[in-house]
Amino acid sequence: MRKLTTLLMAVYIISLSGCALFNKDVKDIQVDVVTDPKANMSGYKTYSWLGAAEILNDPSKNWQPPKMDIGQDVKFLIDRELNKQGIHSNNKNPELAVAFFIGVDMAAQQLKDDPETQGDVLENIPQGGLVVALINIKTGFVVWVGVATADIAEDASKELVRSRLDYAVSEMFKSLK
Repeated sequence: MRKLTTLLMAVYIISLSGCALFNKDVKDIQVDVVTDPKANMSGYKTYSWLGAAEILNDPSKNWQPPKMDIGQDVKFLIDRELNKQGIHSNNKNPELAVAFFIGVDMAAQQLKDDPETQGDVLENIPQGGLVVALINIKTGFVVWVGVATADIAEDASKELVRSRLDYAVSEMFKSLK
């Protein structure tokens, strides 16, 4: 379990340095997936949620989702995508454990072009990331990790947030085919 925690924290930190989850369109959403080359992903048919499967990490406490339960929305999307791949929930004898983590950095800084000075200026651009991990229950090793990062719009509607999350999770799970 220590290996899993260390790996997921490393992926989480990397994801926050990227781009994050809620702007006007999906162009800024970056999705990366890593699969264990020894894992036969098509061989997995069942999964269960890891005990503490979700975390919203907002160290500054400056960001809150717009009147929605982000964790439940992400869980629904992951369940949907796993079912599309023929991997179904089974709490009695699962082959995979599923976990996800959401991180937000409202103080993130990024260089942007300034047309007035024709140079770069440092600007506050809130960032967020979503990490989804599939863990082989028998070995305890992570066999698949998806990471999505994007800019965060502070005034996003819940419809926009859901649409962007849907895009990010759908893109992640395309690699399981």
